[in-house]
Amino acid sequence: MPFQNPLALAALLSVIPLIIIYMLRPKPAVLSIPSLMFILKLERERKRVYASLTKIVRDPLFLIQLLMLILLSIGAAGYYYTSEEPLSGEHTVLILDTSASMQVDSRFEDAVGIASGYVSKKNSIILASSTPQLVLEGGSASAAGEIFDKVRPGAGVADLSAAITTGMRLLSNEGGRIIVISDFTNWEGDDPVASKNLAESYGLEVNFVKVGKPAENIGIINGWVEAVDGEYSYTGVVKNYRSESQNVQIETGRGTSGNASKSFTLNVPAGGTNQFTLANLGPGVTTVSLNVNDDLAVDNKAYISIPDTSGQHILYVTDNGKLPSKTALSLLPNIDLEIRKSVPSSLDNYTLVVLAQKENPIANGSVSSIESYVRNGGNAVFIASEALSPEKTEVDLVKLLPVKPIGVEEAENGLEVKETLKNSITEDMKSEEISVRKYMNATERTGSTTLVATENGIPVLSYWQSGRGTIFYMGLNDELGEGAWNNFHNLPEYPVFWIKLVEWLGGIGDISEYNLETGTLTSLSKTEEIRTPTKTLTANTLLYDEVGIYEVSGKRIAVNLYDDRESNTTIDSSDLISRAVEKDEPRLVKSDSYTARNDITDYIIGILFLLMLLEILIVRGRGEL
Repeated sequence: MPFQNPLALAALLSVIPLIIIYMLRPKPAVLSIPSLMFILKLERERKRVYASLTKIVRDPLFLIQLLMLILLSIGAAGYYYTSEEPLSGEHTVLILDTSASMQVDSRFEDAVGIASGYVSKKNSIILASSTPQLVLEGGSASAAGEIFDKVRPGAGVADLSAAITTGMRLLSNEGGRIIVISDFTNWEGDDPVASKNLAESYGLEVNFVKVGKPAENIGIINGWVEAVDGEYSYTGVVKNYRSESQNVQIETGRGTSGNASKSFTLNVPAGGTNQFTLANLGPGVTTVSLNVNDDLAVDNKAYISIPDTSGQHILYVTDNGKLPSKTALSLLPNIDLEIRKSVPSSLDNYTLVVLAQKENPIANGSVSSIESYVRNGGNAVFIASEALSPEKTEVDLVKLLPVKPIGVEEAENGLEVKETLKNSITEDMKSEEISVRKYMNATERTGSTTLVATENGIPVLSYWQSGRGTIFYMGLNDELGEGAWNNFHNLPEYPVFWIKLVEWLGGIGDISEYNLETGTLTSLSKTEEIRTPTKTLTANTLLYDEVGIYEVSGKRIAVNLYDDRESNTTIDSSDLISRAVEKDEPRLVKSDSYTARNDITDYIIGILFLLMLLEILIVRGRGEL
């Protein structure tokens, strides 16, 4: 009999103490009896021993405990039985395309069924998405079956080439074969055929198996959010992949700013696109749904996330009533802007303080209020001007700035500025179009960060942390008229700059951070709980592979497919298959078999549990419990 630990059978010796315990009797008493009675008594005692043995054998508790000891010994010895399995013995890497197009009809279910036919003795499974996911490495046939029962297609684009490369690494030592099962309508990265040829050059067998057939579809293939005239708007693009034009009914569920839901009809030409715009989007999530009957549902709905900035109360302090920065801030959506000529005694109610004094320096008594406000978590923006010159400004205020002012200087021929560090605040700034004619000569302080500087290294946009808050220095003065320091406030990117700055200082981030495309991979600052559209998980990296709303770090992030080629379900991939191989058909290798070792420990545990219950019932029935 096959045992993994034969020495454990020594535990069967425990049966001997069990028998002895059941045969133990009290010591006999010493009595004076006639000789005849002694002889008769001796015969009766001998019969009693036989009766005791018979009684022990018939006692159900003895039988149960005897059986339990035997089963425990067999379980400890690791008994198993063998069987012949009709499977290949080589290492097979199964690559399943989990892109959005695999949701069409039964493509993914067909792919899983085909993959089951290629299972061998040793299997690895790779889910091909924008980043290959190794979900099984060197597992058994049963382990592969468990994976097949759980996997579902995602909503991104598959990098089949990267998945094949991952498979090559798995087979680099022992060899084997790679099976790629996909509709092959779209992919990221290199040409899968080139990767197939590379793998085969290393002696690996690579098979491409195609699933699916062309289908009809109408979908949302693009969309973006913009801030227009102080309000957020969304533009969506709908494409019709059918051979005739369609009148598409669109239904919208709006955000939380009082906007009502509405529906409208959009005519989309055959094989062409049309777009629509939703204006005045409020904070929260807005949904856009196409009321169509097609073969791919994942691109029939789009999600739009607008961060809630309604809690932002901004104080703007200036001695000049007409400034572009004040105008830009007044146009920001969902912002409460308060304008004053001096700093109030308490700043606790403000999320941001902008100090734009042009002539009159900030009063001495206000410096300590600003410093305390920032150190307790507030944010302040200082706009460069004559009022920040060292000869006019208090020393304590100068110490708050992330730069050390030296004095106001002029550049007769103008100075160019350049981005020194990439940041969401400056990503839309066209630095090559900014010309500086007057500036605050300053030096960067240790611990500060400079985003933009002049061509001669003078900090223009800098910030640093002070306590729990942030102080931002804007060296681009926004005075108008002949005394203008620069032309930045005349550029169309100027209002966008202020939107991004306010969002960044308020911890909101750029609007693009709330609206992503599937396939985006991000790293989080720490491991935390994440809510996806279908599940909750804990991780420090996240692949956005579903369409819907994610809740990450307190943000509600909208994720959409937005991929023209992935939505094109009419593509026939026959050309790629013909380039790859002509005879990649699903097959189950039945000519080879291997001996599978089947463990019975789980069954033994189950039987022991039932015997324990039976023993308790018998003892309770006897009144001994």
